[in-house]
Amino acid sequence: MGERFVVVPVYTRKTSGKEEERSGSTGAHPALDTGESRCSVPGTAAENEQLEDSVFEPTVPILEYNREPNKYGDGVPKENSPFINNSENDKNNYDGTNMALFEEEMDRHPMVSSLLDKLANYTNLSQGALEHEEADEESSKKKTVKSPQMGTFMGVYLPCLQNILGVILFLRLTWIVGTAGILESLAIVGLCCSCTMLTAISMSAVATNGVVPAGGSYYMISRSLGPEFGGAVGLCFYLGTTFAGAMYILGTIEILLTYIVPQAAIFTAERKEDELSALLNNMRIYGTLCLSLMAIVVFVGVKYVNKLALVFLACVILSIISIYAGVIKSSFDPPDFPVCMLGNRTLRNLRFDKCLKTEIVNNTTVSTQLWRLFCDGPALNSTCNEYFVNNNLTLIQGIPGLASGVISENMWSAYGPLGMLVENKRLPSVGGIDPAKDIYLPYVVNDISTFFTLLVGIYFPSVTGIMAGSNRSGDLRDAQKSIPIGTILAIATTSFIYVTGVIFFGACIEGVLLRDKFGDSVKRNLVIGTLSWPSPWVIVIGSFFSCCGAGLQSLTGAPRLLQAIARDGIVPFLQVFGHGKANGEPTWALLLTTGICEIGILIASLDAVAPILSMFFLMCYMFVNLACAVQTLLRTPNWRPRFKYYHWTLSFLGMSLCLSIMFISSWYYAIIAMGIAGCIYKYIEYRGAEKEWGDGIRGLSLNAARYALIRLEEAPPHTKNWRPQLLVLLNLDSDQCVKHPRLLSLTTQLKAGKGLTIVGNVLQGTYLSHEAEAKKAEQNIKSAMATERTKGFCHVVVSSNLRDGISHLIQSAGLGGMKHNTVLVGWPGTWRQSEDPQSWRNFIEIVRETTAAHLAMLVPKNVDSFPTNKDRLEEGTIDVWWVVHDGGMLMLLPFLLRQHKVWEKCKMRIFTVAQMDDNSIQMKKDLQMFLYHLRLDAEVEVVEMHDNDISAFTYEKTLVMEQRSQMLKQMQLSRTEREREAQLIHDKNTAAHAAMNNKEEVGTDRVHMTWTKDKVSTERNRTREANANMAVRDMFNMKPNQSNVRRMHTAVKLNEIVVNKSQGAHLVLLNMPGPPRNRGGDENYMEFLEVLLEGLNRVLLVRGGGREVITIYS
Repeated sequence: MGERFVVVPVYTRKTSGKEEERSGSTGAHPALDTGESRCSVPGTAAENEQLEDSVFEPTVPILEYNREPNKYGDGVPKENSPFINNSENDKNNYDGTNMALFEEEMDRHPMVSSLLDKLANYTNLSQGALEHEEADEESSKKKTVKSPQMGTFMGVYLPCLQNILGVILFLRLTWIVGTAGILESLAIVGLCCSCTMLTAISMSAVATNGVVPAGGSYYMISRSLGPEFGGAVGLCFYLGTTFAGAMYILGTIEILLTYIVPQAAIFTAERKEDELSALLNNMRIYGTLCLSLMAIVVFVGVKYVNKLALVFLACVILSIISIYAGVIKSSFDPPDFPVCMLGNRTLRNLRFDKCLKTEIVNNTTVSTQLWRLFCDGPALNSTCNEYFVNNNLTLIQGIPGLASGVISENMWSAYGPLGMLVENKRLPSVGGIDPAKDIYLPYVVNDISTFFTLLVGIYFPSVTGIMAGSNRSGDLRDAQKSIPIGTILAIATTSFIYVTGVIFFGACIEGVLLRDKFGDSVKRNLVIGTLSWPSPWVIVIGSFFSCCGAGLQSLTGAPRLLQAIARDGIVPFLQVFGHGKANGEPTWALLLTTGICEIGILIASLDAVAPILSMFFLMCYMFVNLACAVQTLLRTPNWRPRFKYYHWTLSFLGMSLCLSIMFISSWYYAIIAMGIAGCIYKYIEYRGAEKEWGDGIRGLSLNAARYALIRLEEAPPHTKNWRPQLLVLLNLDSDQCVKHPRLLSLTTQLKAGKGLTIVGNVLQGTYLSHEAEAKKAEQNIKSAMATERTKGFCHVVVSSNLRDGISHLIQSAGLGGMKHNTVLVGWPGTWRQSEDPQSWRNFIEIVRETTAAHLAMLVPKNVDSFPTNKDRLEEGTIDVWWVVHDGGMLMLLPFLLRQHKVWEKCKMRIFTVAQMDDNSIQMKKDLQMFLYHLRLDAEVEVVEMHDNDISAFTYEKTLVMEQRSQMLKQMQLSRTEREREAQLIHDKNTAAHAAMNNKEEVGTDRVHMTWTKDKVSTERNRTREANANMAVRDMFNMKPNQSNVRRMHTAVKLNEIVVNKSQGAHLVLLNMPGPPRNRGGDENYMEFLEVLLEGLNRVLLVRGGGREVITIYS
């Protein structure tokens, strides 16, 4: 999975002055105007030095096909790259006049003819074992790229056939037919084959919607449903493939120890009740050895596995042909496989050779080996089992043949519990009322409890493997034609084999032999082998090599799938598994696969492992169907599959079938598998890398968002649904980094991840000249939002001046009903020290605009002292000073803050101010009742504010404030005003010269002056000094404005009360007074606020938006 497409800009040396002149006007190439967000072109030191010493002209970026393993965690071609193959001599030297109108865009938009030429030369090689094979053989040579030549038959049909037909067909299908009966077996086969056929139709649509690189199903699902679903389902598919390897290995060992060399068993059982545990222990020992051997083979050379694949496939096909040959032969010459019956019970024909109780030897009646198994001695007068004494022994043919009519007896099911005796109900039976006592005698019994849903789970792995064609898409001559045809034909062929197999097994084999899982009644012969022709060993050897090959294929494919997921970088903790040997062999992934596979080996029971891998495959198939259905219903412009025989209803039916089979076969395994997938999904969503693959879930989200936005705009939200939707106005420093990240922390604590958050910033200038700065600022803001866990959107605006930019943000941020209703902006703490009064004027304009737009406003002061998201405040208070009614914002905000872990231990206190005429006791009662109806838990206190005389301190503070304002007006003349003054003096000079030239008479009281540059400057300074001195004399003679005095009095008194009561509070919330209507008093407004907040550490000024935001009603 190590191939990549890498975008490499190709440079050509300039040779003519005209070209240099022409290209010089186009400006720097974006890729060369590097910043932190740009990626430099990789190369050697010599190459880079050569680049620096030369002048280059950028041409069309082309795709270099890189077969080296990806070391950067992203090994999959990106959809934003065109399918253009690398050509060393490919240049974009444009020389002509026909397209001169577009010549300046040639570096970004190539000519159509050039694009088509590259598309025609595009090749897509496989990313599987072929690259590693080539890497082993030609590690030092440059590999020649050859076009893939595999057709439908060799590239898709046969690999799918080999993967679908396998261990379940040879070891369990006869037992399923005997247990479930022909009718229910057909239902199981039909259910599972329908599921895979519908999935294949959906997969064909997805696979033919563009080029599918190696990665197969994982690539299709992740690019259709997004990285979260893709990662979750990809890992589930990986686990399914890994457990499939364990199942094939267990099948291999079962065939080896049961049918080929049973004497090789390490653990043997003296008693029948110990046989199952001995078998499982043998499976664990030999399975571990077999797994280790296969892992070494895969590690040493994958090419050997691929070369043996045809041999394994030949074994499968030969075995199936022998089964059909045996069926035909049984119709006129059935094979001789007698089954010994005692009464109607089936005997295990392992430790006796004759189906007789006694036999005559030399005219003497002697007991047989079978007698000794049921009696306590060989003597004829020994005490024997009651059922043995009362019933006769009967020999019946295990394979009565196709024309025997046994099909009618095998129509119906014969489910039973663990230990149930396998019986033929047609034969007579006497006694044996309590068969539980007889299960340890040599009878054939059920080794597990059987029921319909269990058989579905055991059978389903026999129809998996339909992804083999899509996994090899890189090897195909025409993948978009071969994948649908080959996959659907393979499923149709295997479905035919399974359906006919069910019917033929039921029509040819006796029911008791069908239910004999391990062939104990026919001397441990493989049951399906007894039917085959010319010998049972054809099936035994063929199935053995088939299982070996399938196990090797699983151990080859699963690590590469994990490597593809790891190299995509969507699951951070899997990054290590993206690395491997020098040739890209996934060594670490192989180790993990071997470890997980060993878990399946330790389970040791093929019947227990099969339902586990069924869950993972079913989940994968379910999401393939979902991907097709979502893309079809959304009608995304890029959804144009070449395979036309699909419909969203078929996809939904396939998805429903997959989900149903999951819960039918094992509801608890289904829940566990879905839980694992859900955990992986949430992990990728929370910690995974950001990927944009144009997936269908994003399209679904867009459609849902559009629908919701249209619904939201129909009516404003009800008071019960009101929550602060924040527009956060951030300041950035000269490096475009966030100055006050605690503002984002406060946003997170206030929102707790709910509602809308838009983080905005304004850059001064024009967008064309500040595009790079805007993008850098946006990236920095998003990074700060991620650090502070602020979920929301970022909006950076470039405007000719900050005032207009902020106004545009306040007016236009958001969309439809999802618009902000609250503006959060930091207090301009350095407004007094600032030489430019525009900073605090902008702040006041923001207050005015939010008021005009009926938006609420939050202004934290000393925001850098606010707690971070990691802090946990000890018990303290959040004090609310409710001076004027603002719609309930002051009540709601502390409640929202206390939902966050930072503030959850804080208690809420509400203070309100009573005037002389107010009844403070009644006010307190009313406020407590109001809070009770609001369901808010808070302490209430009413503070009385008496009408004291205005103090001298207040007069003095007001006077100093007004003097400072007047001084600022006089001293901080703008540059425009100074230039206007100089122009006025210049005009006087011009008028004087005109008068002199006209020889007009000048009175004795007029003075002639010749204006020079120095004299102009001197005159201007003299005038300014005279004006300033006059202004200073006026300031010392001025009296304070009475309106300002009253406001200052309110600020001073309220500040005294707040500081007295709330100096120790963790946070103080206070009503924010509005700015004056007359803009001339803006400086005074800032002073009032400073006085009001003096002596308080953490303050949040709150200004309501003119509507109720909290209600007492339910």
